[in-house]
Amino acid sequence: MATTSGKTLTIGLIPADGIGREVIPAARQVLEALPSDVMAARLKFVDLDAGFEYFQKHGVALPEQTLAALKSDCDGALFGAVSSPSHKVAGYSSPIVGLRKQMDLYANVRPVISGAAATASGDKRAIDMLIIRENTECLYIKDEELHEDANGKYAVAKRRISEFASRRAGEMAFSMALQRDSMRQLVGAAERTWTGRPKVTIVHKSNVLSVTDGLWRETVRSVYEGNAEYTRRVDVEEQLVDSMVYRMFREPEAFDVVVAPNMYGDIISDGAAALVGSLGLVPSANVGDSFVVGEPVHGSAPDIAGKNIANPVAAIRSAAMLLERTGHGAAALAIYRAVDRVLAGGQIRTPDLGGKSTTTEVADAVCKQL
Repeated sequence: MATTSGKTLTIGLIPADGIGREVIPAARQVLEALPSDVMAARLKFVDLDAGFEYFQKHGVALPEQTLAALKSDCDGALFGAVSSPSHKVAGYSSPIVGLRKQMDLYANVRPVISGAAATASGDKRAIDMLIIRENTECLYIKDEELHEDANGKYAVAKRRISEFASRRAGEMAFSMALQRDSMRQLVGAAERTWTGRPKVTIVHKSNVLSVTDGLWRETVRSVYEGNAEYTRRVDVEEQLVDSMVYRMFREPEAFDVVVAPNMYGDIISDGAAALVGSLGLVPSANVGDSFVVGEPVHGSAPDIAGKNIANPVAAIRSAAMLLERTGHGAAALAIYRAVDRVLAGGQIRTPDLGGKSTTTEVADAVCKQL
């Protein structure tokens, strides 16, 4: 992905539904508070529409003008949250899924980090894990059929695993393992959670799904074995998905970068959020070769929307991930550290972490740390 150091970095802002309209402005506030000595580029923001509420008013969840602006005017984007209904609604499809397809964002990248966040959950384990979920296929191609025979109804779902998509996810995993190692060199040894060599864990279930998961496993391994730098600098291991879940909760500190097919990655990454206390702390980024969309893991939380009590940390960290992917590592690191200092202080916490602070107070505290 091209960097924008010394130029203008244009970020599309898509708050979408619910608390997205509160946490995305908080993330923008933090970005605007970055000192010039760590943020070389000038920041520009473009406000864009999407979401279920927009669909209810206009009949489309991801308008063409939003896609056009992202493709022509923006270097990256931040997406808030979407209130997708649990039942089928004619004409509606998830805007974030559409965004991933239209912008070719083939990997969902989700860091799970303890550090100061662990003080919020009471967990003192040193966790610094990055989960990379292939974003375009597996069972999530949504090719399902309903049939009926003499025994009643039965459903069939098709699962797609391609060499092309698996290779791209593998490349992302190994390249980000090296990128994380470079970021760690920017901080002192005392601040590092992961102290070993970069490591990639390939998750699969090829002992049962020998064709689909077998292709996934073989392709990701071939990425590693075909690159001299990866084999020289990165360790690799494999983990069956069921034992991966077990080990992740027993010894999460054993993992650096984890790469998984779409559905496994979805389940693992949501479960991993419990390791650090709250979905309100966990960021993610939808990443392609030329574009990135930062997206907090949490949903739209309609029960607290409009109350100014949503935790903006996940959105703020997602903004830092966007900066990291667009070549502004120093600015990203400044935000990560500012957030950690606020969490470590223990005084500023939203209700999901047992505190009484507001969204605004958390954003202000992070800005003060910057």
